Amino acid sequence: MQEEQQEFHAGRRDFVKQSSMLAGGLLAMPVLSKANFFSGAGDVIKIALIGCGGRGTGAAVQALRTKQNVQLVAMADAFADRLNDSYNNIKEELGENASRLNVKEEHKFTGFDAYQKAIALADVVILATPPGFRPIHFEEAVKQGKHIFMEKPVATDPAGIKRVLDAAEIAKSKKLNVVVGLQRRYQTSYRELFKRFNDGIIGDLLSINVWWNQGALWIRPRQPQYTEMEYQMRNWYYFNWLCGDHIVEQHIHNIDVGNWFMKDYPVTAYGMGGRTVRTGKDTGEIYDHHAVEYRYGNGVIMNSECRHWKDSASRVDEELTGTKGRIICDRGLIQDHKGKVLFQFDKKTENQPYQNEHDELFAAIAKGEYKFWDAERGAKTTLTAIIGRLATYSGEVIPFDKALNSGLNLQPATYAFDAKPPVIPDADGFYPFAKPGVTRYFS
Repeated sequence: MQEEQQEFHAGRRDFVKQSSMLAGGLLAMPVLSKANFFSGAGDVIKIALIGCGGRGTGAAVQALRTKQNVQLVAMADAFADRLNDSYNNIKEELGENASRLNVKEEHKFTGFDAYQKAIALADVVILATPPGFRPIHFEEAVKQGKHIFMEKPVATDPAGIKRVLDAAEIAKSKKLNVVVGLQRRYQTSYRELFKRFNDGIIGDLLSINVWWNQGALWIRPRQPQYTEMEYQMRNWYYFNWLCGDHIVEQHIHNIDVGNWFMKDYPVTAYGMGGRTVRTGKDTGEIYDHHAVEYRYGNGVIMNSECRHWKDSASRVDEELTGTKGRIICDRGLIQDHKGKVLFQFDKKTENQPYQNEHDELFAAIAKGEYKFWDAERGAKTTLTAIIGRLATYSGEVIPFDKALNSGLNLQPATYAFDAKPPVIPDADGFYPFAKPGVTRYFS
């Protein structure tokens, strides 16, 4: 719960082609929602929230705090208790603006097919379920012609990435705005750093270092009434088909900064990782640390590091080193190699990027503008994180393009509470996990 609470409050604290499926549905071009041509403040922009956890709740509040005439009209989640808690939290957060929360009881949908019903009622959808579901939800939102805010990451496996990329092409043809929750791209300090980087302030980029090192996260105890599927969904962070491991779910933010400044995506990933402290029955199959060397086509290397170790030094940051100097992103600092300050961002002028994502998206929708196409870059950065996981799990060098076209799919055959998840515990209650040199992907 710790991470969800942190993400929920992030918006109000200061900012410290699966071709067969496409042929069957997505390629059809229905009459577009009126969200594609809103003409002014008099038009209500209707929002549906898909995924009512902490991040979904926070994203809904941020959408409802934009300047446009917006209303939340539908909610969907696998679990009724999560949906109801989210509804109450949104209402409390909105305060005097609670009239923007206009979800009738019959428009609170639960179960695995709830997303389809909620999407149908809205002009804009917020996709904030565990990321394993993101590709199918994104496909459906595009099929129905909706503008989209979707949280990162956008998939947990290469097959999911292909689905998102294929759907993204359809979204472009329908002129649908899509924002992905990689909020550093919407943060004032990072934009100022990027502008100066483009002006050549540190010269040619030589290397990148990115970190997401922190303590342990939430764990939800298993309850006797849970099926294995429900247990994994309620503890989604610890299962790769749902989460993708923390290198994908969390560290993607820092990896995205590297790709952003490189204006490219790496060609290979090579690394190591493991389970040093996260070894219990309640921590599923994911690793607690990853260290990855990403190599770009021009030879630049991004060194990536993430870990969840209690009572250990924390660092969440990015540094870029060039021929003339370096950028330290978290500090908003640019200096030359002798330590002379070339630029210092004034933190007093920092915005709240979680809020800004929605401010810019809804302003564009209200004006009838088509200006956001985050889906493709969100998918490719997600794949960057995924190949890092594949590299640390196997010990192999993982090529970006080979992974993209591999068809590797972690999803269950059936989405149902009595269905068998992709990974199950052994007789002693422990889950199998990847072992470098034993787990293999491409060799």
